[in-house]
Amino acid sequence: MVSVADARAKAETLQDGLVKRFFRATEIDVRLLSMVIAMLIIWAGFDLFGIATGQSTLFTDPRNLWNLTVQTATIAIMATGMTLVIVMRQIDLSVGSMLSFVAVVSGVAQVYWLAPTLGSDHPAIWVIAVAIAIGLGALLGAFNGFLIAYAGIPAFIVTLGGLIGYSGAAWLVARGETVAPMDGRFELIGGNTQGSWLGDTWSIAIGALACLAIVGGLVANRASRRRFQFPQRPMWAEWFLGVAGCAIVAAVVWIVNAYRWPPMVAKRYAEAHGIPIPPGGIDFGHGFALPVVLVLIVGATMTFMATRTRFGRYVYAMGGNPEAAELAGVNTKRLTVAMFSLMGALVGLAACVSAARLDAASNDLGQFDELYVIAATVIGGTSLAGGLGTIYGAMVGALVMQSLQSGMTLLNIDSAVKDIVVGVVLVLAVWLDQQFRRGKA
Repeated sequence: MVSVADARAKAETLQDGLVKRFFRATEIDVRLLSMVIAMLIIWAGFDLFGIATGQSTLFTDPRNLWNLTVQTATIAIMATGMTLVIVMRQIDLSVGSMLSFVAVVSGVAQVYWLAPTLGSDHPAIWVIAVAIAIGLGALLGAFNGFLIAYAGIPAFIVTLGGLIGYSGAAWLVARGETVAPMDGRFELIGGNTQGSWLGDTWSIAIGALACLAIVGGLVANRASRRRFQFPQRPMWAEWFLGVAGCAIVAAVVWIVNAYRWPPMVAKRYAEAHGIPIPPGGIDFGHGFALPVVLVLIVGATMTFMATRTRFGRYVYAMGGNPEAAELAGVNTKRLTVAMFSLMGALVGLAACVSAARLDAASNDLGQFDELYVIAATVIGGTSLAGGLGTIYGAMVGALVMQSLQSGMTLLNIDSAVKDIVVGVVLVLAVWLDQQFRRGKA
């Protein structure tokens, strides 16, 4: 006769086996899933705390979630580059100060050089300003990389000097003043003005394209595995991944479209643009903001670069074993310069988004951003020991970081407490990373 304890133990073993088989079949990143669950718990916790304290706005209100995605854009863009920098066993502490310097130079170019020369509303101003920001960021990053690779100075020291030096350079260029206002078209990159939101229709179209990309990726992956005779996922796992992925996309599209324009703002916009107003009034949805679209494009591009190109393979090879990579013929010095230059270019793009969102540039614009970027990258699963990390993990890590800050701001929690929480979360993330690596060893 089987005892109750033996039956319970057998049931638990069977359950554990089913869970393990599920994750093995679907190949879901357990660390990423854990981070997403933790983020949802954080959101629910802020909601419960808000209800208990009588807050008028819940954290999961569509308006707040929409603003959360916009606020995350700057850190998420830089975190995609920081992931590969850390994977390479390097670090870049200068990204926050570099963002300030690049934003100030781009702002000064718009306000004091381009507008007086070309005219205040010239359509080329925003293009030139963005090109200046990305180009200057790439040059500064390449300079950092040159000092690290060819001068043999540790990345920590080089970028720590950049953290101090670029901040001073930003103050000199701006003369301690706030440079404003930015070009009207340039402002659209920040997501805070009418015209920088895609609206219902375009957002639904983006969601449909994302679902097609998910299905197409699964089909292409299955064909590739068949061609190279790799083990295939079960069909039920393919269906699950496709349905779950499209359901997540549909939920995100619903959230961004659920944030509607205020009725009077929608009415004034319709009157200004000659749009007929029906008897029941006109209703517009915000949809995706342009900086969020930029983040998605950057994330997809960086993921492709990291997983499908020789450059990405070399970065991970160098992070796994620099000596072996060099013996295999990888030019590690040139790769280091290229990686830091790419990091600088992403800082330049982030500087444009940050300055456009605030419609101003100042020498303290990127203050402490380097800490938040590194924290987001580590929380996203990138190992400080190098060789391990994902772009999408860093982007989710940035969303977790911003969720913590936004939630505490919404609940009027003191800024000192917010800093303490962020610090504790960063240390906890590194500890969990160490436990994960020991468990796999």
